[in-house]
Amino acid sequence: MTNEEMEKLLARVYKEIDIFDFNGKNVPRIILDDRKFDDIMSKIQGKPVSVNTNLNILQDGLGHVFVEIMLDFSYGEIHEEFLVYANESLEFFESLANTTMLALSPPSYSEVNQDKIFMVQLPKPEKAIEAIDIIKNGLRKKSN
Repeated sequence: MTNEEMEKLLARVYKEIDIFDFNGKNVPRIILDDRKFDDIMSKIQGKPVSVNTNLNILQDGLGHVFVEIMLDFSYGEIHEEFLVYANESLEFFESLANTTMLALSPPSYSEVNQDKIFMVQLPKPEKAIEAIDIIKNGLRKKSN
């Protein structure tokens, strides 16, 4: 990967992620702005919906690992993509592998306002476990 390609990927990285306590478990969360979250919720509210989750791992062999998280909702023609720099977000992916859940919420989420969170159960939990192994192996190359 050239420096230019690396810079392009870094420019696309989605930084609004964190981990929060949900019923005693550390759950990875993607924070959406209020409008985007409300748009998604208005399209799926009251509907039986599933979310197909794909994790595409991009690495350069030099220890830089990116994960493209793709969410395809079964209703509302919603497709979201988030590029995350795994080098700086290992805990996010460890939490994803441990809980096999991912949360979407606006920045103003609080324990009191739980209607402002959407939980996604990964349909293929083994993929998150495989992903964390690939990420850790990719990161080891940087430390060697």
